[in-house]
Amino acid sequence: MQFKRIRDLREDRDYTQVQLAEYLHVKQSTYSDYESGKINIPIEALIRLAEFYEVSIDYIVGVTDSKEPYKRK
Repeated sequence: MQFKRIRDLREDRDYTQVQLAEYLHVKQSTYSDYESGKINIPIEALIRLAEFYEVSIDYIVGVTDSKEPYKRK
């Protein structure tokens, strides 16, 4: 499954794959594989990306077009 939105979010904010890979504590090649859909993104990484970009996981994976993040109580 390709996650086009993580690429779009990254590019819209002028981050590099290296920066996001460092944030997620993975290699740049691993992060690149996440974006291209070569490997699935672990749920922990999805959560971190959603928090980082302040969007919902549903938005990242394409379930919704709403960027509104889930608010923890």
